[in-house]
Amino acid sequence: MSDVLHECPPGQGEDQVPPPSRSALDAEAVKVAYRRWAGVYDTVFGGISGVGRRRAVEAVNALSGRNVLEVGVGTGLALPFYTQDKCITGIDLSGDMLARARERVQKEHLTNVDGLLEMDAEETSFADASFDIAVAMFVASVVPHPRKLLRELKRVVRPGGHILFVNHFLAPTGVRGAVERGMARASRSLGWHPDFAMESLLPPEDLARACIQPVPPLGLFTLVTLDRI
Repeated sequence: MSDVLHECPPGQGEDQVPPPSRSALDAEAVKVAYRRWAGVYDTVFGGISGVGRRRAVEAVNALSGRNVLEVGVGTGLALPFYTQDKCITGIDLSGDMLARARERVQKEHLTNVDGLLEMDAEETSFADASFDIAVAMFVASVVPHPRKLLRELKRVVRPGGHILFVNHFLAPTGVRGAVERGMARASRSLGWHPDFAMESLLPPEDLARACIQPVPPLGLFTLVTLDRI
């Protein structure tokens, strides 16, 4: 997790500061990795990431606005937790994960899910200002260009709307940080970056005004809320 933790202040800009270097991970590597994970994802990651997903959905449910874009919807683990007044569109790069999400929607009769689409989060086909809220769950450390993801979410969310991320971020120091940097060599196999720094996603202007909250267990994940100005 980043060493910067604030509550919720008032600022925008683009990425003038280059993000920290990370292991290369392209879209095809992500697809291959998540094709392997699809069948066991809920079992392996569902538990440890469950609190983060529920916290993110709780935050979305508390915000005004109906049309919600969930980026990296995966197998649809978060979908049952949205309130009925939210209309959810989910996107993911993995068709294998989306197939399981569609099964979940049918099995649990989730009538507020408007669509589940295979799409690149860095370059979607949505019109400008299509959504009131965008929430990206555990996807910022997966995409090849996190700042491009942020710019795309700013494009598709209307001014006055909200952008949320829940993610694991690199511990800047200590044993955990050393372990995460050591694991970075396995990024392509894992399908995500263990050494992902918050500064790789948020330029200084956005970092200064974001609401940043640690999420259990043990602050391993972080919820970031950014108003679209």
